[in-house]
Amino acid sequence: MDDSVTDAATEAFVAHRNLLFTVAYEMLGSAADAEDVLRETWLRWTKVDLAQVRDQRAYLVRIVTRQALNRLRTMQRRKESYVGPWLPDPLLTAPDVAEDIELAESVSMAIMLVLETLSPTERAVFVLREAFDVGYDEIAAAVGKTPAAVRQIAHRARQHVDARRPREVVSARTAQAALESFRHALDTGDLQSLLDILAPDVVLVSDGGGVKQAALRPITGAERVVRMFAGGLAKVEGTLTGEPTVVNGNPALLIRLNGEIDGVLAIRVEGGRITGLYYVRNPEKLSRLESETPLTLR
Repeated sequence: MDDSVTDAATEAFVAHRNLLFTVAYEMLGSAADAEDVLRETWLRWTKVDLAQVRDQRAYLVRIVTRQALNRLRTMQRRKESYVGPWLPDPLLTAPDVAEDIELAESVSMAIMLVLETLSPTERAVFVLREAFDVGYDEIAAAVGKTPAAVRQIAHRARQHVDARRPREVVSARTAQAALESFRHALDTGDLQSLLDILAPDVVLVSDGGGVKQAALRPITGAERVVRMFAGGLAKVEGTLTGEPTVVNGNPALLIRLNGEIDGVLAIRVEGGRITGLYYVRNPEKLSRLESETPLTLR
């Protein structure tokens, strides 16, 4: 391949890299695996005859989807032996992600967990159609199905997700207010205020990956969640702080123990109260909290 062709391939890949990463991440929920998929996509892209490519963006999305599907199937086997609940890798994101309501919802911990309940093909079809507005013909080419089959899969996946996604999309300001009330209640030890900000059926999911201590099953119910936090704080040796941040386009707390990152706490808010708490402690999943990860749907 001559230098001019290589330069053209590189330019196209770089121009769409943030989009390709976002596609891979939404399909996989793992930043490390998404980066691996991008490397595999690049290797295949350099072998493509660009003169035969009418739409470079669509072609690249097709490649990244196929590689992500392959990776997703191997990840499912890894998750079967994972210790405790599995949560997506939290990504430190720029304020403009939070301002894009569609993007912020599509990468939120709540939605990413719902996507975990889909089959690999359903997840690919749903992500490409609902988040990235890819046409049915293009999706069919990416997943190896007919357009008619893709339409059926998209309909089934949409129904599945709609039945499990948050019933309302709240503003970043509303979520931030709920998170601040939660943090203040923890800092002051005001258990009643903590109960007040939590929905009665709140669910806490914690991911330690067998490396850090975490509940091996989701904890349901405000009183049980409050007892868990109260008991955990009583055992802390050192200074524990919660620093407001933006993770996956949504307000979250960066938890530090004696100044070192201990984990990330993301939330799901409905009706002004917290209905979901997602605490990622597995150190292998905390590598994307030092610098912002650019995400885009376009």
